[in-house]
Amino acid sequence: MPELPEVEVTRLSFADRIAGARIEAVRLGKPLRWPLGCDPGTLAGRTVRGVRRRGKYLLLDLDRGLLLLHLGMSGSLRFDGWMPEAAVHDHFDLVTSRGVLRLNDPRRFGAVVYCEAEDSPQAVKLLGGLGVEPLTGDFDLDAFHAGLRRRKAPVKQVLLSGDLVVGVGNIYASEALFLAGIRPTLAAHRISRPRAARLRDAIRDVLARAVAKGGSTLRDFSNAHGESGYFQLEAMVYDRAGEPCRVCGSPIRAIRQGARATYFCPVCQKS
Repeated sequence: MPELPEVEVTRLSFADRIAGARIEAVRLGKPLRWPLGCDPGTLAGRTVRGVRRRGKYLLLDLDRGLLLLHLGMSGSLRFDGWMPEAAVHDHFDLVTSRGVLRLNDPRRFGAVVYCEAEDSPQAVKLLGGLGVEPLTGDFDLDAFHAGLRRRKAPVKQVLLSGDLVVGVGNIYASEALFLAGIRPTLAAHRISRPRAARLRDAIRDVLARAVAKGGSTLRDFSNAHGESGYFQLEAMVYDRAGEPCRVCGSPIRAIRQGARATYFCPVCQKS
Protein backbone atom coordinates (compact mmCIF):
# COMPACT_ATOMS: atom_id res chain seq x y z
CA MET A 1 0.00 0.00 0.00
CA PRO A 2 1.35 3.48 -0.81
CA GLU A 3 2.14 5.18 2.50
CA LEU A 4 2.78 8.82 3.38
CA PRO A 5 6.19 9.06 1.65
CA GLU A 6 4.84 7.52 -1.56
CA VAL A 7 1.86 9.89 -1.56
CA GLU A 8 4.09 12.90 -0.91
CA VAL A 9 6.52 11.78 -3.63
CA THR A 10 3.56 11.45 -6.00
CA ARG A 11 2.37 14.94 -5.11
CA LEU A 12 5.79 16.47 -5.67
CA SER A 13 6.10 14.77 -9.05
CA PHE A 14 3.14 16.55 -10.65
CA ALA A 15 1.90 19.39 -8.41
CA ASP A 16 3.87 22.16 -10.14
CA ARG A 17 2.97 20.90 -13.59
CA ILE A 18 -0.78 20.74 -13.04
CA ALA A 19 -1.17 23.98 -11.06
CA GLY A 20 -3.12 26.47 -13.15
CA ALA A 21 -4.42 23.85 -15.58
CA ARG A 22 -7.97 24.08 -16.88
CA ILE A 23 -10.04 20.88 -16.66
CA GLU A 24 -11.30 19.89 -20.09
CA ALA A 25 -12.94 16.53 -19.36
CA VAL A 26 -13.22 13.71 -16.82
CA ARG A 27 -13.25 10.08 -17.93
CA LEU A 28 -14.32 7.30 -15.56
CA GLY A 29 -13.58 3.57 -15.79
CA LYS A 30 -14.82 0.86 -13.48
CA PRO A 31 -16.26 1.98 -10.12
CA LEU A 32 -13.72 2.73 -7.40
CA ARG A 33 -14.07 2.44 -3.63
CA TRP A 34 -16.37 5.48 -3.42
CA PRO A 35 -18.33 7.32 -6.12
CA LEU A 36 -17.04 10.57 -7.57
CA GLY A 37 -19.90 12.46 -5.96
CA CYS A 38 -20.78 14.71 -8.89
CA ASP A 39 -21.58 14.64 -12.59
CA PRO A 40 -18.14 14.43 -14.26
CA GLY A 41 -19.22 16.96 -16.85
CA THR A 42 -19.67 19.67 -14.21
CA LEU A 43 -15.91 19.72 -13.55
CA ALA A 44 -15.09 20.85 -17.09
CA GLY A 45 -13.98 24.47 -17.17
CA ARG A 46 -12.70 24.55 -13.60
CA THR A 47 -9.08 25.35 -12.79
CA VAL A 48 -6.66 23.35 -10.66
CA ARG A 49 -5.15 25.81 -8.21
CA GLY A 50 -2.76 23.43 -6.49
CA VAL A 51 -2.18 20.03 -4.90
CA ARG A 52 -1.87 19.41 -1.15
CA ARG A 53 -1.54 16.28 0.96
CA ARG A 54 -3.36 15.30 4.14
CA GLY A 55 -2.17 11.96 5.44
CA LYS A 56 -2.49 9.54 2.53
CA TYR A 57 -4.97 11.75 0.67
CA LEU A 58 -4.09 14.15 -2.13
CA LEU A 59 -6.23 17.27 -2.28
CA LEU A 60 -6.58 18.91 -5.68
CA ASP A 61 -7.82 22.42 -4.94
CA LEU A 62 -10.04 23.77 -7.70
CA ASP A 63 -11.34 27.29 -8.20
CA ARG A 64 -14.65 25.78 -7.07
CA GLY A 65 -14.47 22.77 -4.77
CA LEU A 66 -11.76 20.14 -4.51
CA LEU A 67 -10.98 16.55 -5.44
CA LEU A 68 -9.79 14.07 -2.79
CA LEU A 69 -7.63 11.27 -4.22
CA HIS A 70 -6.64 8.12 -2.37
CA LEU A 71 -4.35 5.50 -3.91
CA GLY A 72 -5.84 2.60 -1.93
CA MET A 73 -3.82 -0.63 -1.82
CA SER A 74 -2.29 -0.63 -5.28
CA GLY A 75 -3.03 2.68 -6.98
CA SER A 76 -0.64 5.05 -8.71
CA LEU A 77 -0.99 8.33 -10.58
CA ARG A 78 0.61 9.34 -13.86
CA PHE A 79 0.59 12.84 -15.33
CA ASP A 80 1.68 13.44 -18.89
CA GLY A 81 0.88 15.56 -21.89
CA TRP A 82 -0.41 12.51 -23.72
CA MET A 83 -1.79 9.19 -22.55
CA PRO A 84 -2.55 6.03 -24.52
CA GLU A 85 -6.10 4.69 -24.53
CA ALA A 86 -7.15 3.71 -21.04
CA ALA A 87 -6.31 0.10 -20.15
CA VAL A 88 -8.28 -2.30 -17.97
CA HIS A 89 -6.90 -0.93 -14.68
CA ASP A 90 -7.11 2.77 -15.61
CA HIS A 91 -10.20 4.03 -13.79
CA PHE A 92 -9.97 7.84 -13.75
CA ASP A 93 -8.61 10.41 -16.20
CA LEU A 94 -8.57 14.13 -15.43
CA VAL A 95 -7.97 15.71 -18.81
CA THR A 96 -6.52 19.21 -18.46
CA SER A 97 -4.96 21.90 -20.59
CA ARG A 98 -1.53 20.81 -19.33
CA GLY A 99 -1.89 17.05 -19.55
CA VAL A 100 -3.80 14.03 -18.32
CA LEU A 101 -3.79 12.88 -14.70
CA ARG A 102 -4.55 9.14 -14.69
CA LEU A 103 -5.29 6.82 -11.76
CA ASN A 104 -4.29 3.21 -12.32
CA ASP A 105 -5.55 0.86 -9.61
CA PRO A 106 -5.63 -2.92 -10.20
CA ARG A 107 -7.48 -3.64 -6.93
CA ARG A 108 -9.82 -0.63 -7.12
CA PHE A 109 -9.52 0.28 -3.42
CA GLY A 110 -8.52 3.81 -4.38
CA ALA A 111 -10.92 6.66 -4.84
CA VAL A 112 -11.49 10.11 -6.32
CA VAL A 113 -14.16 12.10 -4.48
CA TYR A 114 -15.44 15.58 -5.27
CA CYS A 115 -16.25 17.87 -2.33
CA GLU A 116 -17.68 21.37 -2.38
CA ALA A 117 -15.30 22.44 0.40
CA GLU A 118 -12.87 20.97 2.93
CA ASP A 119 -15.48 21.41 5.67
CA SER A 120 -18.24 19.68 3.70
CA PRO A 121 -19.68 16.49 5.28
CA GLN A 122 -17.96 14.12 2.85
CA ALA A 123 -14.54 15.75 3.33
CA VAL A 124 -14.94 15.77 7.11
CA LYS A 125 -15.94 12.10 7.01
CA LEU A 126 -12.73 11.19 5.19
CA LEU A 127 -10.28 13.64 6.77
CA GLY A 128 -11.75 14.56 10.13
CA GLY A 129 -10.33 11.63 12.12
CA LEU A 130 -6.75 11.97 10.90
CA GLY A 131 -3.96 12.64 13.38
CA VAL A 132 -1.21 15.23 13.28
CA GLU A 133 1.11 15.51 10.28
CA PRO A 134 4.51 14.10 11.32
CA LEU A 135 6.64 16.19 8.98
CA THR A 136 5.35 19.53 10.27
CA GLY A 137 5.91 21.61 13.38
CA ASP A 138 2.53 20.42 14.65
CA PHE A 139 4.07 17.08 15.71
CA ASP A 140 4.38 18.16 19.34
CA LEU A 141 6.19 15.90 21.80
CA ASP A 142 3.93 16.58 24.78
CA ALA A 143 0.79 15.84 22.77
CA PHE A 144 2.37 12.73 21.23
CA HIS A 145 3.46 11.34 24.60
CA ALA A 146 0.05 12.12 26.13
CA GLY A 147 -1.61 10.26 23.27
CA LEU A 148 0.63 7.23 23.78
CA ARG A 149 -0.10 7.24 27.50
CA ARG A 150 -3.83 6.90 26.78
CA ARG A 151 -3.35 3.72 24.70
CA LYS A 152 -2.85 0.20 26.02
CA ALA A 153 -2.51 -1.36 22.58
CA PRO A 154 0.93 -2.31 21.19
CA VAL A 155 2.77 0.80 20.06
CA LYS A 156 3.01 -0.34 16.43
CA GLN A 157 -0.76 -0.76 16.26
CA VAL A 158 -1.20 2.73 17.71
CA LEU A 159 1.06 4.18 15.04
CA LEU A 160 -0.84 2.36 12.29
CA SER A 161 -4.21 3.62 13.53
CA GLY A 162 -3.50 7.08 12.10
CA ASP A 163 -5.54 9.02 14.64
CA LEU A 164 -2.57 10.04 16.80
CA VAL A 165 -0.03 10.69 14.06
CA VAL A 166 -1.01 10.26 10.44
CA GLY A 167 0.66 8.36 7.61
CA VAL A 168 3.02 6.05 9.53
CA GLY A 169 2.17 2.84 7.70
CA ASN A 170 3.51 -0.65 8.11
CA ILE A 171 6.94 -0.20 6.50
CA TYR A 172 7.83 3.02 8.26
CA ALA A 173 6.41 2.05 11.65
CA SER A 174 8.73 -0.96 11.74
CA GLU A 175 11.68 1.18 10.67
CA ALA A 176 10.97 4.00 13.13
CA LEU A 177 10.54 1.62 16.06
CA PHE A 178 13.89 0.01 15.22
CA LEU A 179 15.60 3.39 15.05
CA ALA A 180 14.07 4.33 18.43
CA GLY A 181 15.03 0.97 19.98
CA ILE A 182 11.44 0.14 20.92
CA ARG A 183 9.94 -3.32 20.50
CA PRO A 184 6.74 -3.14 18.43
CA THR A 185 4.78 -5.25 20.91
CA LEU A 186 5.35 -2.84 23.82
CA ALA A 187 2.13 -1.33 25.18
CA ALA A 188 2.03 2.32 24.15
CA HIS A 189 1.14 3.60 27.63
CA ARG A 190 4.41 2.21 29.01
CA ILE A 191 6.58 4.45 26.82
CA SER A 192 8.34 7.15 28.83
CA ARG A 193 8.66 10.73 27.65
CA PRO A 194 12.36 10.35 26.67
CA ARG A 195 11.53 7.24 24.63
CA ALA A 196 8.55 9.03 23.08
CA ALA A 197 10.96 11.80 22.05
CA ARG A 198 13.25 9.24 20.39
CA LEU A 199 10.27 7.68 18.63
CA ARG A 200 8.97 11.03 17.39
CA ASP A 201 12.41 11.93 16.04
CA ALA A 202 12.73 8.47 14.45
CA ILE A 203 9.35 8.82 12.72
CA ARG A 204 10.31 12.16 11.27
CA ASP A 205 13.75 10.92 10.21
CA VAL A 206 12.49 7.75 8.54
CA LEU A 207 9.66 9.50 6.69
CA ALA A 208 11.89 12.35 5.50
CA ARG A 209 14.54 9.94 4.23
CA ALA A 210 11.88 7.88 2.47
CA VAL A 211 10.57 10.96 0.67
CA ALA A 212 14.13 11.86 -0.35
CA LYS A 213 14.59 8.33 -1.75
CA GLY A 214 11.38 8.50 -3.78
CA GLY A 215 9.42 6.23 -1.41
CA SER A 216 9.47 2.44 -1.40
CA THR A 217 8.68 0.28 -4.41
CA LEU A 218 7.91 -3.24 -3.15
CA ARG A 219 5.66 -4.26 -6.03
CA ASP A 220 4.38 -1.63 -8.43
CA PHE A 221 4.57 1.85 -6.88
CA SER A 222 5.79 4.65 -9.12
CA ASN A 223 5.41 8.41 -9.03
CA ALA A 224 3.61 10.55 -11.61
CA HIS A 225 6.69 10.37 -13.85
CA GLY A 226 6.61 6.57 -13.72
CA GLU A 227 9.76 6.43 -11.53
CA SER A 228 10.25 3.84 -8.77
CA GLY A 229 11.37 4.53 -5.19
CA TYR A 230 14.49 3.15 -3.50
CA PHE A 231 14.03 3.46 0.26
CA GLN A 232 13.41 -0.30 0.57
CA LEU A 233 17.06 -0.91 -0.37
CA GLU A 234 18.23 0.65 2.90
CA ALA A 235 15.52 -0.76 5.20
CA MET A 236 16.96 -1.88 8.54
CA VAL A 237 14.30 -4.45 9.42
CA TYR A 238 11.31 -4.37 7.08
CA ASP A 239 10.99 -7.50 4.93
CA ARG A 240 14.38 -8.80 6.23
CA ALA A 241 13.21 -11.75 8.35
CA GLY A 242 16.12 -14.13 9.04
CA GLU A 243 18.73 -11.71 7.71
CA PRO A 244 21.37 -10.28 10.07
CA CYS A 245 20.65 -6.99 11.79
CA ARG A 246 22.72 -4.25 10.19
CA VAL A 247 23.72 -3.06 13.69
CA CYS A 248 24.26 -6.13 15.88
CA GLY A 249 24.16 -9.08 13.45
CA SER A 250 21.28 -10.90 15.17
CA PRO A 251 18.64 -12.44 12.86
CA ILE A 252 15.70 -10.14 12.19
CA ARG A 253 12.43 -11.60 13.45
CA ALA A 254 8.98 -11.40 11.87
CA ILE A 255 5.66 -11.67 13.74
CA ARG A 256 2.04 -10.95 12.89
CA GLN A 257 0.25 -8.03 14.50
CA GLY A 258 -3.33 -7.89 13.39
CA ALA A 259 -3.23 -8.73 9.72
CA ARG A 260 0.18 -7.14 9.12
CA ALA A 261 3.74 -8.44 9.25
CA THR A 262 6.02 -6.78 11.80
CA TYR A 263 9.81 -6.91 11.66
CA PHE A 264 12.23 -6.16 14.50
CA CYS A 265 15.61 -6.99 15.98
CA PRO A 266 15.26 -8.89 19.27
CA VAL A 267 18.57 -7.47 20.53
CA CYS A 268 18.40 -3.84 19.44
CA GLN A 269 14.71 -3.67 20.41
CA LYS A 270 14.70 -5.49 23.76
CA SER A 271 11.68 -3.66 25.17
